Amino acid sequence: MGVKKLAIASVASILLVACVVAAAISFTKKNEDKSSNSTDSRLSTSTKSVQAICQPTDYKETCEKSLANAKNINDPKELIKVAFNATINDLSDVIKNSASLIDEAKKDPRTKDALQTCQGLVDVAIDDLTRSFDKFDKFEVSKIKDYTDDLKTWLSSAITYQETCLDAFENTTGDTGEKMKKLLKNAGELTSNGLAMVSSFGEVVANLNIPGVNRRLLDAHERMLSDSLKPNVVVAIDGSGQYKSINEALNAVPKMNTQRYVIFIKAGVYNEHVEIPRKMNNIVFIGEGPTKTKITGSLNYADGTGTFKTATFAVNGDYFMAKDIGFENTAGPVKHQAVALRVSGDMAIFHNCQIDGYQDTLYVHSYRQFFRDCTITGTIDFIFGDAAAVFQNCKMIVRKPMDNQACMVTAQGRKDHRGVGGIVMQNCQIKAEQGFLAAQPPIKAYLGRPWKEFSRTIIMQSEIDGFIAPEGWSPWVGNFALDTLFYAEYQNRGPGSITYSRVNWKGYQKTIAPQVAAQFTPGVFIMGDEWVKLSGVPYEPGMIRV
Repeated sequence: MGVKKLAIASVASILLVACVVAAAISFTKKNEDKSSNSTDSRLSTSTKSVQAICQPTDYKETCEKSLANAKNINDPKELIKVAFNATINDLSDVIKNSASLIDEAKKDPRTKDALQTCQGLVDVAIDDLTRSFDKFDKFEVSKIKDYTDDLKTWLSSAITYQETCLDAFENTTGDTGEKMKKLLKNAGELTSNGLAMVSSFGEVVANLNIPGVNRRLLDAHERMLSDSLKPNVVVAIDGSGQYKSINEALNAVPKMNTQRYVIFIKAGVYNEHVEIPRKMNNIVFIGEGPTKTKITGSLNYADGTGTFKTATFAVNGDYFMAKDIGFENTAGPVKHQAVALRVSGDMAIFHNCQIDGYQDTLYVHSYRQFFRDCTITGTIDFIFGDAAAVFQNCKMIVRKPMDNQACMVTAQGRKDHRGVGGIVMQNCQIKAEQGFLAAQPPIKAYLGRPWKEFSRTIIMQSEIDGFIAPEGWSPWVGNFALDTLFYAEYQNRGPGSITYSRVNWKGYQKTIAPQVAAQFTPGVFIMGDEWVKLSGVPYEPGMIRV
């Protein structure tokens, strides 16, 4: 190891110790009124380190228990690695123990499908924790911002995947869902604790303002996005390309692809269920126009498919980009949940795309996502999920639902208060189709409702038409999440933007300061300068004057 690397490692160790010291001071202050003969005064250095590491977590008992075997370890970096490993092992045990539920689940097709979906999602959560462990193990203080941004994103997504696993059991028979919930309880608390540790660590280091702490250098996928988008293959339903179907083209992508792979899809309606698998990264889809190149399907909840699997098009790989393409689910409002597009890959970009459906049209499931110049249509919760998703210069068009139904544009699903998820609409247009406007009696429509406890949605500098109900936002059930959600509106325009009669929930912000609004611009909220800016897609990093 060279002198420079030794210096960086030394600084990293100092910073990590600083984190523990800061937490230990806080812990000690709370106990300073105790006598000198108290248990705390006799704690070993290792035990004190464990307690300090666990101090910022919400589940301290679970945290300390997971580190109980970390004897004679007082290096905070090593303790956090032990915590990550404990979570990975616990989730692996969940998958093993869930095998005992298979026979019971077979009694109901929906329950069987939910269990299979759940096991797959837990496996992805393990993968996110594993890459978080690997990233933390290679920690470099010179790239602290990148490290903490990635770690917080992946740990937030690990929480989301576990929650999505449990969501799959809604409206199923038997108690398999409750048993799975019990199996996941400890792992969920451990994952939340990991996010708390990383968040606290990042905040302490950021506050130290260390000279020479820079953003990361461009990596391979970023350099690739800045290149021209010359197609690797052409898909044409009329046979004029190498492949007639999109799935055929995806099957030809090299295994463990590390280079940008561009699939040009000629005009036509492609009636196929398409899913880009995890680890198939750097895929780019280019069509001939959002209404000319269309991927269509009709899988839906009413006919027996779980919401997660109804997506006509699903992205699980990282660094995906789509331009000039349409995605739709034609199941209609009577079929309830029917996803047109689900995005479960990190740093995904959609430019000039049309996303059409009714209930649950666009599932912004997890990680970081950017939508520019897109049109999304739907009825109930038609933009939902827990990604850190920014919509810039997009159109959200509300369609006519079934009788006696109201419409909600968003249903954000942040489960952990430290999670990175949130739906941000900037310079967008929220409108309604003619069928909705002509309906009698008039249909109520809202900007959103809270799907999970810490639901977060920000609408700013956007045009809101007058069909939106004066109260603006709708509760989910009763008073659920009204105190813990974060909804905000900032500098919007149009007859529906008047906030005088808005809800008076504790979590709703009728006005926010420019400095707060700036935190939700894509340059800050999803670190867009590091990946969106380099893609060639139109992009405004800020647009907020502080």
